[in-house]
Parts: sequence; structure tokens; C-alpha cells
Amino acid sequence: MFEARDVVKEVHRRTVLNGISFSFQAGRLYGIIGPNGAGKSTLLKLLSGVSSPDGGQLLMEGEPVGGIPRKRLARRLAVLQQGGLPPAGFTVREAVAMGRYPYQNWLGDEREDAGPMIEEALRAMGLADLQHRPLDRLSGGERQRAALAKVFVQETGVILLDEPTTHLDIGYQVQLMDTVRSWQKEKGLSVIAVLHELNLAAMYCDELLLLHQGRIAAFGPPEQVLTAGIIRDVYGTEAIVVRHPRGKAPQMMLVPGSLLP
Repeated sequence: MFEARDVVKEVHRRTVLNGISFSFQAGRLYGIIGPNGAGKSTLLKLLSGVSSPDGGQLLMEGEPVGGIPRKRLARRLAVLQQGGLPPAGFTVREAVAMGRYPYQNWLGDEREDAGPMIEEALRAMGLADLQHRPLDRLSGGERQRAALAKVFVQETGVILLDEPTTHLDIGYQVQLMDTVRSWQKEKGLSVIAVLHELNLAAMYCDELLLLHQGRIAAFGPPEQVLTAGIIRDVYGTEAIVVRHPRGKAPQMMLVPGSLLP
């Protein structure tokens, strides 16, 4: 699906990504993790075609991402930007329906009625009762869920999520990630998500790519990436890593300085 070959990216004359190489396979859920400033959102912008590498190559199915025409790219991947939808003057349903843009003609029409798909997405995100409410009357978390519904109705094979659980309480975090994982498996989607919450990333992702100081510090299944030693080296903090009692996912318990020997 995606292949990075010695990718370099500079932002404001600072090297944010420094010669990274990796391969993401189709039909899996990947998490991009790392400390603040590690280059997570920068990498997602490269994957989405918003920006281009300053060195190396980033390919999607063998084709440079930056060379794919925007509307064709929008039929292949959908992006949930950090912060979700702005509080613009549209209703929830109108905003979600905008995800159908890549399939519409210049009059805004498409061949088949997208109504049932839009309604399914609204139900999945718990927004059916809010669909006629203006976005500017929603909470940040509700707008985030509306943004994800818009991504789903775009009906692409690849979904990129930039901190999708921002502004959500823990109940909606689990609901959102449950929905993403369910749709990913049901439809064979490829999902790449930037995540800050390591325990959440470990529970839902097939593989994790850990960035640190512009390079890949670790890449693989959560149990190989999230070890006490790697967390200490990358995040500079002590953690006790245990296995989730209802699965194999590693879970981190941070150790305050007062409890260190």
C-alpha cells in the first residue's frame, strides 16, 4: 500500500523526518506514535499528499503520492485532520454528506443515492438525533465524531486519522476506536492513525511505528514496540508493562518518581 524510501522532510528549516523507510501493507490498522515533535502529523501529511518529501520517495501502490491527482487520490484515501470539523454554518448531516464529493459531478450529483450510507455513518457515530443541528452548536467531541462519519462515507480503501480521539472522553474514545476497528475488518480497510494514548494504540493496532527525533525507534506488533526499555529510552519515563487481562495487548502503568527505588 505505502512504501517510504529514505524519506526526509524539513519544516521551518528543521529536519523533522530524517531518512525513514518502512512499508505499510493493505488491510491492516497501523498506529503512528511518539513524543511531541517526533514528526507524527508531518508523516501523516506526507501520506495524504498534502505535502511532499524533501528527499527520498513515498509511494502508494508504486506511484508517488504527490503525483496522484487530488480527486483521484480522494477516491483512494480519506483523512481525518487533527481537530475534526470547524464549527462552520452547516448541519451535521450536510457536513457528513460532503464526504461524497469525490464521486459527484460538477452539479453535485452522483449515480446512486448516498442517503442510506450517510444514515449508517450517523448511527454508528451516535449522531442520528443530532443530524439537523448546526455544527457550531456541537461540542468538540461531537464535531470529532461528525468528522469521522464524513470520512467513512467517503468510501475509500485507506483512512488516515490524525489523533482521532482528541476531545473525546474515555467512553467515546472506546466507541470511536471500536467503530474504526469494526469497519476496518468488515470492509478490509487500511487504517493509519496518529495516536497519543499508548494503551489505546496497543489494544487496537496491528502494528505500531514509533518515531523519535525524526527516525524510526521501533516498528512492529505492539508487544515488541511497547516495552519498558523502549518507553524509557524514547519517552524518558519509567513504566511497568503488563498484558491486558482480556487479551495480549501490552498496557503501561507509569511509575511516578516518588515510587522509584
